[in-house]
Formats: sequence, C-alpha cells, structure tokens
Amino acid sequence: MRTTAPAPELLADHTGKPRPFFNMPLDYEQARLGMAFHEAGHAVLCLAYGMHVVTSEVIAWEPGEGGWAVTGKTANQALNTPAWQFAAMCAAGDIAHVNYLMAYGLWTPERAHACTADHDRELAIDVLGQFGYRLGRRTAPEGGKSWGMVRGMARRKIGYLWREIRIVAHAMNERTVLTGDEIAGLTGLANPAFVEEAAA
Repeated sequence: MRTTAPAPELLADHTGKPRPFFNMPLDYEQARLGMAFHEAGHAVLCLAYGMHVVTSEVIAWEPGEGGWAVTGKTANQALNTPAWQFAAMCAAGDIAHVNYLMAYGLWTPERAHACTADHDRELAIDVLGQFGYRLGRRTAPEGGKSWGMVRGMARRKIGYLWREIRIVAHAMNERTVLTGDEIAGLTGLANPAFVEEAAA
C-alpha cells in the first residue's frame, strides 16, 4: 500500500472531475480484493469483446495514519467495438464487485450500494453519445437502451466468464498491476494488438 495518495488524474473520471468515494464497510484485505474483482470485471470483458487491455490495477494508499483507501483503474483501447458491448464492459465493474460480495459471503445492502460506480455509467453514456447511441440512466430512450438493460448484458457475460474474472482478481490482488498480456495468459482470451495510430 502506498503511503501517499496517487496522482489526481488516477482518481478522476473521464471528464477530469474527482470520482466520488463511498465508505465500504469491510476490512482492508476484503475491500482490496473486492476492487480487484471490479477491475477484473472490466478487464476480462474488454478481452472478451475484442478490446486491447494495457493494464488493470488496484490502487491502495494511506490517506492518514491507520486509515486506508482503495480504488482501481483499467486502461484499454476500444477500436471498432460495438457500442453496447463497450457499455456492458463499463457496467461490468460494479456487477463483478457485487458478485464478489455474494460469492464470499460478504453481501449486505450497504456494501452492495458502496459498489456503485456512476463514473463508469457516465463514461458509457458520453462515449456512446459521441457516436449517436442513446443510453438512458433509468429508462430506455427511443432507439436506445437503459443502463439497466446494459447491466443485464454485462451480468450474463460475467456469468459465463466468472472463473476467468476470479483468476484475474486474485492475481491482481497479489501483484497489484497486471498487463493485458498477463491477463490474456491467465484467461486464455486474446489481447488484440495495440494500434499506435489511434493513440496519437
């Protein structure tokens, strides 16, 4: 665990604003593993949907003596990814996080609520909107889908890939950072090549 807070950009959403924090009523090890499941959900669905994963990591630090904070980050490149698959990948983090709570006997309504990742939903809404797709927060707009529908897509995919997500989460918890190629090796899923021109 770091003794200093990470750089502000690691704690910001896609608009540059700080992501909200929720109190997760778990001990440090349980919360850290939960965050690893969150990021593993994003990373494994990225690979399953044909996106390149650069890295996926758990970020933990001591904001004050005796305290701790934990978050995570998955860096990817999503070229030519179908819109609804990209949205489902965004939804996969908090669903995998809640599944972890249920699978490990830790679920409570308060803990499930603390898994909420509105920044992932807002990223999906903004990215899809740039390409003319309509994603509603609560209801499905005409010709589009609701966040609940996208979460359903993610939940089904996570059900198929739970073994892979679990393997990646435990490896990430142990090593802190995994590359996309390491995740591919652990899961048997391909990590498509990074496209340099798109990064420029």
